[in-house]
Amino acid sequence: MMRVLTFIDGTAHESDRLDPSHLSEQSAALVWVDLAAPDEQESKVLAGAFKFHELSIEDALSNIHHPKIESYPGYLYFILHGIDFQASQHHFATHDVDFFLGPRYLVTVHDGQRRSVTGVRELCLKNAHLFEDGVVGVAHRIIDALVDNYRPEVEKLRCQLDDVEEEVFENPDPNLMRAILALKRDVGSLRSVVLPQRDVVGRLARREFAIVSEGMAYRFRDVYDHLVRLSDEAMYFQDRISGLLDAHLSSVSNRLNQVMKVLTLIATVFMPLTVITGVYGMNVALPELPGGHAAQFWWVAAIMLGSTGLMVWFFRTRHWW
Repeated sequence: MMRVLTFIDGTAHESDRLDPSHLSEQSAALVWVDLAAPDEQESKVLAGAFKFHELSIEDALSNIHHPKIESYPGYLYFILHGIDFQASQHHFATHDVDFFLGPRYLVTVHDGQRRSVTGVRELCLKNAHLFEDGVVGVAHRIIDALVDNYRPEVEKLRCQLDDVEEEVFENPDPNLMRAILALKRDVGSLRSVVLPQRDVVGRLARREFAIVSEGMAYRFRDVYDHLVRLSDEAMYFQDRISGLLDAHLSSVSNRLNQVMKVLTLIATVFMPLTVITGVYGMNVALPELPGGHAAQFWWVAAIMLGSTGLMVWFFRTRHWW
């Protein structure tokens, strides 16, 4: 679907068709063309009316591309990503938003489900003065909204990390290893999304391109700061997960050591019983048998009990049991 917002004489108008005269050098109009999941016919406007380079058009119409920024004659092309945290699949799903930014026009291409683009478009229709900052200002508002949408998704990851951390210390379970490794993959996905976009917005903030004025560079710098904080949080999450993994492994190892300690003590306590019964088993007749002597049996039983009690006392004094 193609939506065209045109700003002329202080008012904004929306239509589903592009007037080529608005792109001429004599026109004073500002144009924003939003292509949401465009079909083949709508995609032709990129090469037809705007005459964009074929490589940038190919990138814009492809499904997945890494964030990047490239300068072409007369316009700036860059890709940013929106994110949605898929808790069940343990990854951040990324969605491309492609920008073609010229002196008086902006073209956005996306899958039709971008909250940031939809929100800014509706806001521009209600408040036409937002176009007074030019199409660069509109692009900034979209990028700012896109980055702001990261926060609730990152908070979902933080909540999961807190829950797993509590489980590790309150109820250590060997099965928690799967959840910890899943969180580690989540954080890796977050970093792979945030870091490249930080570099793209950083180039806009540093005024590497003439189309970005000094005033707009300050605004992009604010967005860049948000991405830097998100990047730092991803590093912090990674450190927490590493510590969490070490704590979990130590807890499981300690539990295993406790079990082995008890089993070893039990085996040690019964060891003298085995030795004594082995020595006297063939030489001491039981009282019930013909020719048996009760005194000999009770002596053997007393020695067995005494040796067992002595070993238990020794373990107690050493705090081994």
